[in-house]
Amino acid sequence: MSTPGAQSKSTSAFLIQAVIAFGISFGALVIGVIYLPLDIWQRGFLLMATLFLVSSSFTLAKVIRDQHESSKVHHRIDEARMEKLMAEHDPFKTV
Repeated sequence: MSTPGAQSKSTSAFLIQAVIAFGISFGALVIGVIYLPLDIWQRGFLLMATLFLVSSSFTLAKVIRDQHESSKVHHRIDEARMEKLMAEHDPFKTV
């Protein structure tokens, strides 16, 4: 079980595997589109759609990551405020 303050980090082997898998799949898709028995404008359309899909996938992944990191920061700020209030509170002090 992970602690609240711990951040999980991918290993370099996982990063290399992800980059290689992306490169192979993207290359295979481009080669497949090039060798399809289609006119040049149909190939161009499929290649443009491929590029748009890849770029929007990266954008979506970045937005999801940013939202996750933002929620973690807000949670940590709320925890720090609560700890400060609890540290300053004296239950035996009369008002």
